[in-house]
Amino acid sequence: MSSTAGQVIKCKAAVAWEAGKPLSIEEIEVAPPKAHEVRIKILYTGVCHTDAYTLSGKDPEGAFPTVFGHEGGGVVESIGEGVTDVAVGDHVIPLYTAECKQCKFCTSGKTNLCSAVRLTQGQGLMPDKTSRFTCKGKQLFHYMGCSTFSQYTVVADVSVVKIDDDADLQKVCLLGCGITTGFGAATRTAKVTQGSSVAIFGLGCVGLSVAQGAAYNKAGRIIGVDVNPNKEKIGREFGITEFVNPNDYKDQPIQQVLIDKTDGGLDYTFDCTGNTKVMRAALEACHKGWGESIVIGVAAAGEEISTRPFQLVTGRVWKGSAFGGVKGRTEMPGLVKEYQEGRLKVDEFVTHTFGLDEINKAFDAMHSGDCIRAVITMQ
Repeated sequence: MSSTAGQVIKCKAAVAWEAGKPLSIEEIEVAPPKAHEVRIKILYTGVCHTDAYTLSGKDPEGAFPTVFGHEGGGVVESIGEGVTDVAVGDHVIPLYTAECKQCKFCTSGKTNLCSAVRLTQGQGLMPDKTSRFTCKGKQLFHYMGCSTFSQYTVVADVSVVKIDDDADLQKVCLLGCGITTGFGAATRTAKVTQGSSVAIFGLGCVGLSVAQGAAYNKAGRIIGVDVNPNKEKIGREFGITEFVNPNDYKDQPIQQVLIDKTDGGLDYTFDCTGNTKVMRAALEACHKGWGESIVIGVAAAGEEISTRPFQLVTGRVWKGSAFGGVKGRTEMPGLVKEYQEGRLKVDEFVTHTFGLDEINKAFDAMHSGDCIRAVITMQ
């Protein structure tokens, strides 16, 4: 056992006291793990648009004060009673999409969603409906079952996966969200076929990962769609074969532009923007009879999607994807291996690095457009 096992740990964390305000670096207390919980020393964390989305106040599940972060990597410091899949010293990635392997969802063979801790996770609490974080006498909420913006965090044992100790956590922490989400959407949700045509709306971390997944599955044409012309160069490095900027076609909708370029539309399209108008364009850019559009981006609370039913009647398919359809505990070690063997790009996503004290700069960088992923060194 580690010397801190069973004790409250004091450490630094980036605390969000309220929506719309910068994060504040505070000393917090992290309680020991209870039964079926794992306390992790977080070494690195990515900063994702979902963190910014919840911080903005637009997330219906946003609870404050909280410790954000859901794309991290670290080492197990201690484990609660009944934990069998990870041990002290293991290198791990926390999972915001749990995998209990026993619930109706896990046993269905149809989805990577899991109901085990979903209800309490959405409330910002551990499965026993309490928090392991306090600061200045106040309880802090957990976030997405992860809270990786703290030097130590506590997660449910169904929400963490052991990975190869040799994999560089500064890089593979990104498999905790963005890269897996995009790569999986192409390879698992859509199951992009060899020689097919693909369009990807939004070339951030997720969109570039979709491109990588489509290329991995040997798609024929991979069209990147983004209003930032600087995304073309980086997009091509990840597998896009063509680039379209909607701003260059002010006189016609982007779906028409794509239909004209592809003899009737795409076999697969992906929305990686969270913009409901873009989601519609992505569906309508699909080929009649068989085109599939995958929604990945998270829209703001209360937003609704629309299209004419005839679009679906004539054979287009609209579906969604969470965490790329990937079952974290079962499949993550395999993705890490793909990375280690050179079949999955990860290093290339890390464009910016910051210390924990500079975390607000990482949020600024993310919004700047030239940042794919900023990684925070936590210790």
